[in-house]
Amino acid sequence: MEMIDIRDKETVTRMATVRGTIFLQPSTIAAVKGGKIKKGDPLQAAQLVAMLGAKQTPLLLPHCHPIPITGVATDFEISADSVIVTTSVTAVAKTGVEMEAIVATELALATIWDMVKYLEKDADGQYPTARITDIHVKQKVKG
Repeated sequence: MEMIDIRDKETVTRMATVRGTIFLQPSTIAAVKGGKIKKGDPLQAAQLVAMLGAKQTPLLLPHCHPIPITGVATDFEISADSVIVTTSVTAVAKTGVEMEAIVATELALATIWDMVKYLEKDADGQYPTARITDIHVKQKVKG
């Protein structure tokens, strides 16, 4: 097993955008919107975690090359029962940034879950409503 050699690839501007959704109870969404989450603002925390996750991707996925990330932007769309997380990662590099955007989005979604899970548990300690779904590469640009 080897890491792919990219030394002969051209260094160009690269961008990837990934989107994913977390479904939550409407009461949890209301608590997020109202600033009533015990651990603090889950969207602000998710934004920070997304930046860290993008930067740490090569440590988590051994076949990913360390690349000079030039930007990470995470946006949120809140509806009555969900939060859509969209993360865009940019770099000037020899390899793409879709894995960094995927990791950033996944970690942002997991951060939201972690911060609101106490509101999502039912009487048996289960999560009948909460789910993370539809994580996908929305766009990838090279050059």
